[in-house]
Amino acid sequence: MKLTKLAVFAAITCGFHAGNLFAEPTHEVQLVGCESQCDNVDPDCGCETACDSGCDSAACGLSLADCSLYDHIMSIACRDCCIGDPWHLFGECNRISAGGWLQTAYQTDQQGFGLGTLGRSNFNSYPEHFQLQQGWLFAERAIDASCGWDVGGRIDYVYGTDGQDVQAFGNPGGTGYDNSWDNGSHYGSALPQLYLEVGYGDLSAKVGHMITNIGFETVEATGNFFSSRSFAFNISQISYSTTGVLATYSGFDNMTLTAGWIEGLNTGFEDNGDAFMGGVAVNLTDRLNAKYNVIGGKVFDSLAGGPAIQGYAHSIVAEYDIRCDLKYAMQTSLVELNDGATSAAGISNYLFKTLNDCTSLGARFEWLNSDGLANVGVDEDLYELTLGMHYRWCANLTLRPELRWDWRENAVTGVKDDQFSYATSAIMTF
Repeated sequence: MKLTKLAVFAAITCGFHAGNLFAEPTHEVQLVGCESQCDNVDPDCGCETACDSGCDSAACGLSLADCSLYDHIMSIACRDCCIGDPWHLFGECNRISAGGWLQTAYQTDQQGFGLGTLGRSNFNSYPEHFQLQQGWLFAERAIDASCGWDVGGRIDYVYGTDGQDVQAFGNPGGTGYDNSWDNGSHYGSALPQLYLEVGYGDLSAKVGHMITNIGFETVEATGNFFSSRSFAFNISQISYSTTGVLATYSGFDNMTLTAGWIEGLNTGFEDNGDAFMGGVAVNLTDRLNAKYNVIGGKVFDSLAGGPAIQGYAHSIVAEYDIRCDLKYAMQTSLVELNDGATSAAGISNYLFKTLNDCTSLGARFEWLNSDGLANVGVDEDLYELTLGMHYRWCANLTLRPELRWDWRENAVTGVKDDQFSYATSAIMTF
């Protein structure tokens, strides 16, 4: 199984570099649809067909005698969507900013079979309850090192059903920092980020407690298209936050390098490991980018009183703008702990279609083979298909309904299981 996973990962990696078909992840789905007026439509957009088929030039009219059904659907999608300007509670002054968001959600079942990293049931684990998933606040001073030395930093606070999932549960004994800030069985608070940032020219470094987004999806709800999380995020992304030092160099053309040291996974200012964290992001073309991230070393000196855990987690994330209103993204994941005793490898695929500034559609399909990482001692193949929509009610409010199908198969016994779930969430930024 170990050799098979390494072969799959290597083949995909070679395909990325040879095919040159992917793009750097932004961790956000940008709603960059066509202009509403037909004479301003980007030639690469699908809306041009509707405007060139005899429809009214002012607003892609609805005369059935002149236009096909497809042209009418596209003309409606390309109409102007006025969402207004976003409202900010605090705003920004002299590179000091503060803000946040509220995310409420409801789901019918525990999505992803309730599987989580290292035995934890992470994110979207409170079904059949209307809930506050993230009440998020942040304050930040962004650095500007273009003229020399500069110092900044950031602090984030979150409360909700996601609060317990981003606490420092990797601390020795599972205590300390924010790990005891629970409010009942499902709600809790956390400080997922508390760091100082120093920069000089093209080089900067973060020192402290920070989020480790090494895949396509993120801890922050505002950076994800879907309400639910992928298997890759919940199982293969074995760290959500950590404490350490992370340096970034952006002096190369079309390339950014990161490298640093962390004191174990999901730790909060306590030493429980000794690992490397780094990556490289490359802008291959205007529409094509790729990013590679890795965490490797002694990821835990001790977890829940057990022995030390060593291993690594790799992630390649890529995006390709097929055209101005259509985007494809892919993530490949590989995790091996304790010389392959526990491992996972998989591929996640995303496709996003922008209809206008208010509405976009998305699909996610993934396969992940987990050998003991999702369920202890179980070698299984996990599959998931999610269909979702983004609807921006206004500049500050986004609604995210979705349908999700999960199924899995035990790689040894062949026993299969599946489930269907519905979820919806709303995010209000401020």
